[in-house]
Amino acid sequence: MNAKPPTSLDVARLAGVSQATVSYVLNDRPGARVSDETRERVREAAERLGYVPHAGARTLRTGRSGLILISMDDVPYGPLAIGMLEELDRELSRRGYTLVQYGARRLRGVPAARAWAELRPVAVLAGAGKLDEQAVAVLRSAGVKAVVALGAHSSAVTASVVVDHAGIGALAAGHLIDRGCRTIAAVVPAEPGLREMGEHRLSGARRVAEARGVPLTRADLPFSEEGAAALLDVWRRVDGVFAYNDDYAMLLMTVLRDAGVAVPGDVRMVGCDDLPLATLLRPRLTTVRIDVSAMPSLLARRLEELMEQEAPAEPDHIHPWNPVLVVRESS
Repeated sequence: MNAKPPTSLDVARLAGVSQATVSYVLNDRPGARVSDETRERVREAAERLGYVPHAGARTLRTGRSGLILISMDDVPYGPLAIGMLEELDRELSRRGYTLVQYGARRLRGVPAARAWAELRPVAVLAGAGKLDEQAVAVLRSAGVKAVVALGAHSSAVTASVVVDHAGIGALAAGHLIDRGCRTIAAVVPAEPGLREMGEHRLSGARRVAEARGVPLTRADLPFSEEGAAALLDVWRRVDGVFAYNDDYAMLLMTVLRDAGVAVPGDVRMVGCDDLPLATLLRPRLTTVRIDVSAMPSLLARRLEELMEQEAPAEPDHIHPWNPVLVVRESS
């Protein structure tokens, strides 16, 4: 049978101090009058015993866990999203918080809120589709100080971070039309996790195309060479394609080259994300860059503002970035 894990009382006995002193030292509490010699003795005792503070006990004692929970959506996460999560984790860590990714991706509404609340986070970030008024109320009742929705539209029930996917589609379509395209296609990924974002990007592209009198074809595309090749009649009918993102653009450029369709000679193409592969492709890929560098610090500051408020704030939203077109050879 495994021995019980060491407690703060065990550390106190080994160091010859009170349990309160152990707490002062290991939690770096400001204003505690503890000598440097005693601090060193407590840290050595904790290290010898392999003592690790109990997060649950700390939560009961302070009423705050320091956890910020982000609910993972049922979508594939690309390099851009992964990099943003990593930087947000670093930013929150610098501010004394721990970012926890919650993996039950299909939970939503009140069942999701109850599951998240069990961890006693101080803040929750979740897709707007997972948060309704009742779910937010459950989180508030459990002591969650900040609830932020993530989505393509601002939330009516809580603060939100708005990702302007329609603006991305509008920017790409406008560029293709400016380059002389007179009939364009917009890719909507067939994968369930990406389809919703593709729909929003399509809506932006369609809005611009209709305003400028240019026919737009929707192309539902699975991420496979076979799927792209099956739509060759679509690619041959248009002279411009917004490929949803750089990965789909790479797929399409490969299939079109094999079919003898020249980019940009026959079809101009625009991707999104400005991944490193965009400059490695030939022709180099025109793309929409989403600069997320300011987003982690902006979101962390907003979370702290919300957590410091005595009463829940009225729903508002922030736009953490603006899309920028990067013009290269493919268009």
